[in-house]
Amino acid sequence: MDSKQTIRHGEKRYSRLGISRRRPSIIYCLLLLISLNIIAAPPARKARKPRRQSDSRVHLLHADELFYDQYKNPNAQILRGHVRFRHDDVILTCDSACYYEADNSFDAFGHVKMNQADTLTLTSKVLYYDGNDQMAQARYDVVLTHFKSKLYTDSLDYDRLYNLGYFFQGGKLVDKENTLTSEWGQYSPPTREAVFNYNVDLTNPKFTLVSDTLHYNTGSGFARIVGPSNIDNGDNHIYSERGTYDTRGNKAYLLERSIVSNKGCTITGDSLDYTGQGAISKAFGNVVYVDKDSRNMFLGNYVLYADSIGYAEAADSAVCIDYSQRDTLYCHADSFKLYTYDIDTDSMWRELRAYNHVRAFRIDVQAVCDSMVFISRDSCLTMYRDPILWQQGQQLLGEEIKVWVNDSTIDSTHVIRQALSVERLDTMSYNQVTGNIMRSYFDKGQMKLTWVEGNVIVRYYPLDSDSLMIGLLQSESSQLKLFMGEKQLDKIWMPESEGKLYPLALAANKERFLDNFGWFDYVRPQNKDDIFVWRPKKSGTELKASVQHTKPKASLDDKRKGSAPDKGKRKAVSQELKK
Repeated sequence: MDSKQTIRHGEKRYSRLGISRRRPSIIYCLLLLISLNIIAAPPARKARKPRRQSDSRVHLLHADELFYDQYKNPNAQILRGHVRFRHDDVILTCDSACYYEADNSFDAFGHVKMNQADTLTLTSKVLYYDGNDQMAQARYDVVLTHFKSKLYTDSLDYDRLYNLGYFFQGGKLVDKENTLTSEWGQYSPPTREAVFNYNVDLTNPKFTLVSDTLHYNTGSGFARIVGPSNIDNGDNHIYSERGTYDTRGNKAYLLERSIVSNKGCTITGDSLDYTGQGAISKAFGNVVYVDKDSRNMFLGNYVLYADSIGYAEAADSAVCIDYSQRDTLYCHADSFKLYTYDIDTDSMWRELRAYNHVRAFRIDVQAVCDSMVFISRDSCLTMYRDPILWQQGQQLLGEEIKVWVNDSTIDSTHVIRQALSVERLDTMSYNQVTGNIMRSYFDKGQMKLTWVEGNVIVRYYPLDSDSLMIGLLQSESSQLKLFMGEKQLDKIWMPESEGKLYPLALAANKERFLDNFGWFDYVRPQNKDDIFVWRPKKSGTELKASVQHTKPKASLDDKRKGSAPDKGKRKAVSQELKK
């Protein structure tokens, strides 16, 4: 390429970019403004940062050829071959250039390379450099390299005054593990902070992040989310509009009702801590945890979920909600813990534990206790420490209550020790049965049979055909079976027993109630909001655990009698091993 061709090449670049070195006349500018109708309403200009003009000069260090073209570009020195410039700590090389010494600027063409302070390198096919404004405009196949990060684009302006490079026709940033692309962006070498806008895509071997606006630091590997963003990490999906993501540690701290999803389970909270390795998610503030497959959910101000082991816990106003059936069950406790066993197998089952101040409400069933365990494998719910279970007008209590559930309806109950069943008839009349063990069996939620064993005592009001009370029946036996039909007692079976039937008028008040009688309707949850209000039993009515005696220890003589055979057996085994 000769000198004339070089000049024409430079002029074509100027023309394409709308840049001209010739100043148009004032009359021409006025005619142009009038034709565009913009004198009356000038367009609003974007506010620009105040710029400090550089006092340093651009120095030409080397060129194989230097000449002028008075006709094509009289203000420029035409340079060819191994062109080299220096401005402050910047060294720039290229194949050819137009050097405007009066303007302290130059236009570089062909294999352009700019080095700044040995840490930043900029390469391109064309570069326009203004030494006064300290602005470099790189075009075509631009690569900005800073440490181990590379920014690829076709149009990049690098502002040396503020040490900021920005692209506006699409770009790609590549560092050790991440690749980011967007339509517009900027990069600051001093802070290593990159800002990406419009169709942002961050790709990592472990995850992908799609956003509209993202801030990314190439030094720390932290991505700051400032707009609607979606992160996919295997089975995990994150949606957030504000937060921080550690791309190297695969951890995130998310705000503003962010959502973490995994295999049908989602956690939403005011803030979320997420760890990809092991997939541990912690949520704080108005947390909602939903298991769509099991159709249940946790609410609270703190929820933790580890998807790799299927473990979850909830606390602080925690509520467990089961909506798998027509009627929703609401259960509150100080804390919940969920364990999953045989995970990722067809025989997977779960265990839910509720600790302290447990209160549960469903339209047909209510319960209170100190702690509770539900095992999905056999659909068994066990309540501990002074548990009480209500179903309509019936109350069931004891030291421990087991409830077997079938399709979220009660299939059977098992009350262990100090069992008491109470059915309220009116304000003064209650059917009562107590014993050591009490088993009840249900059909479609209605009790059909109750079987009581051990020290059975009964206070019962039989009814005539007109549903009028006949009297008060008192009875004691070793066993009792109550057969129900159409929500009423149909038949009673007892072995040999002692009993009396008192006319109502002759039944004294003390005869009407068992010694351990209690009607605890005042602690019963009344609705789904009432589960948060803990109301203990009145003082003196708490159920005291019965004393369970252990097996008596063997006497010293018994131990001596048993020691000889054991010693002989050990000796025989020892001798056999020696053989």
